[in-house]
Amino acid sequence: MSGFEGSYLGANDKISPQAIMECKICWTPYDPAEGDDTRQIDPGTPFMALPEDWKCPNCDAPKEQFLVGEDPGSGAIAEAAMIGAKTHALVTDFTEVWHGKMRDVPIVNKLLHVQAVGFLVHEGRPIGVLISPWFMNLVVLAGEGEDWSTLVPGTKEVIGFASGEYEFIHNVREMVGGYKACSLFSPMGEFRSQAQAVDVARAVMVALFQDEHRAETDRAADIRAAREAELALLDVPAMPEVLLEAPTRRQVISGGLAGEG
Repeated sequence: MSGFEGSYLGANDKISPQAIMECKICWTPYDPAEGDDTRQIDPGTPFMALPEDWKCPNCDAPKEQFLVGEDPGSGAIAEAAMIGAKTHALVTDFTEVWHGKMRDVPIVNKLLHVQAVGFLVHEGRPIGVLISPWFMNLVVLAGEGEDWSTLVPGTKEVIGFASGEYEFIHNVREMVGGYKACSLFSPMGEFRSQAQAVDVARAVMVALFQDEHRAETDRAADIRAAREAELALLDVPAMPEVLLEAPTRRQVISGGLAGEG
């Protein structure tokens, strides 16, 4: 038996739409791919979507007395739970930074708030975009069983994706532990709303895995040199938690969306 042991008891968060359930009284299965002709339940109907008064077609046992027989989608549920826990810690940690340190800093955009967008598991590790009022970063978190607490803050690492090679900076925070961040935008003054920032973050997560952007992003050395020269001319001071990056890079993977609208 996969999934969870014991009766179903209405625990929809413990099963996927693909779950094949079995009556624990007579072991009659409910397969969502087949539905239930006796109650005119169409094929493709998940167990969790069955009417509340649905009963075992063989012995009339209620839904709550069914067990998980097989659940092909259980891995996706576990993955979603892992991502949810890790992104919750990430957002909570940086929300505390916002309230404790950044609210009165001139560069912040008070139209924005901290939000994790588009996180998914790539090569065993959660990756997504973190939006805050003072930066937007592509963030990689430790996978299950990994301990990144020993990462050295400030260390640079190049990580490859379909769209190219990206430079990430290591950091460690109390709630999140170790993580790796690639700056997309900082500061965030050009964003006019949280919805606009979220749209750009979602576009980043799509473009990141598209190989047609590789020709531009492989110019990493040239982009970094140009940005460093620009900052030197402007005499911009370093800011904690703010990772500055070349406009060319962010425009490539976000399609220049931040400046639109």
